[in-house]
Amino acid sequence: MRSNRDSELLELGNVTLEVLKEGTGPVVVVIPSYGRDGAEDFDRFSSLLAESGFLVLRPQPRGIGDSTGLDDRVTALVQADDIAKVIENLGGGKAVVLGHAFGHFIARVVATVHPDRVAGVVLAASQTKHVPPLMGVAPFLAANSALPEDERLAVLQGAFFAPGHDAHTWLKGWYPKTLAMQRASVHEINADQYWGGGTAPLLELIPEFDAFKPYPSWRELRDEFPDRVTTSIVSNAGHALFPEQPQQVADRV
Repeated sequence: MRSNRDSELLELGNVTLEVLKEGTGPVVVVIPSYGRDGAEDFDRFSSLLAESGFLVLRPQPRGIGDSTGLDDRVTALVQADDIAKVIENLGGGKAVVLGHAFGHFIARVVATVHPDRVAGVVLAASQTKHVPPLMGVAPFLAANSALPEDERLAVLQGAFFAPGHDAHTWLKGWYPKTLAMQRASVHEINADQYWGGGTAPLLELIPEFDAFKPYPSWRELRDEFPDRVTTSIVSNAGHALFPEQPQQVADRV
């Protein structure tokens, strides 16, 4: 489903960020998953939020759409600065930041480094601290168009989608250069320093069938930050989450 989104280009010196916009009201900024864009995966979800009275901003990561500035110096801190500048320039100065999958980490960095810009954080399909080894390589297999389609589909079905859901939609929509940048940016930073997301309130949305955060770890974050974390389980969804259950996610947000 194509939403009623508009697109605006935010010029930041020698970098341009394309920001998809929809709705009016309190601001929610969406950060997409590893190597994926902020468009089609989130169209239905964004429309639902916009219809409920929110302004949804979806900055395209560097190297995707009309966003420029993709190089080997794009650290996690630089990516977080991009989001903070979007909030400052297009979001009225403060917003709820929603990070999907890999985006959860950038959301945590934004909340830690730019606390004045963040009203709260939504961690949508965030991973456990100890990701099962096979899951760690899944995004890179799924994004590798040189692999046979049936192999990629098997990875997508096993790692990203709930049983019975069609994973074909995620055969497309991957950006290998952006994915490589994001992967490098995670390895060069001390993730523990940002795990708590500063002092912001945290809403954790856990898909029922998320292979990156299996059932035994569902209480992990709430046990660590009991006064700041609200946890909600999204039924009949996997790690992809947004193409699977946009209505449930919009309702929880």
